[in-house]
Amino acid sequence: MNQFRMGEAAQLLGVSVDTVRRWADQGRIETQRTTGGQREIAGPELARLALELAESPPDETRSVSARNRFPGLVTRVVRDTVMAQVEIQAGPHRVVSLISAEAVDDLGLEPGVRAVASIKSTAVVVERA
Repeated sequence: MNQFRMGEAAQLLGVSVDTVRRWADQGRIETQRTTGGQREIAGPELARLALELAESPPDETRSVSARNRFPGLVTRVVRDTVMAQVEIQAGPHRVVSLISAEAVDDLGLEPGVRAVASIKSTAVVVERA
């Protein structure tokens, strides 16, 4: 059975190590101690939590049909007069989208801004978080 250290679990879930530790302390995820005293999470337990997080209800204040949402941080914006390439680091995932330069301006997208990449079919829609 695969065992994951807290840092590995955090990276896979797209959250901080402190969040995983807090969830473990609250009993939201079960951990075991290694002989060295470090906490590890069994693969099936980590998969259970990943599914729980994925199935949690979306933000009720918005109505969006895209279900694949990747909250992250804008790391790069390359633009010309009409189009722009926006890169978002969402946990371990790098998402790249081509959108209009006007949309970049309207959303105020620049490196360091929190944003969400919403993916539906073959189109990636970027919205400000």
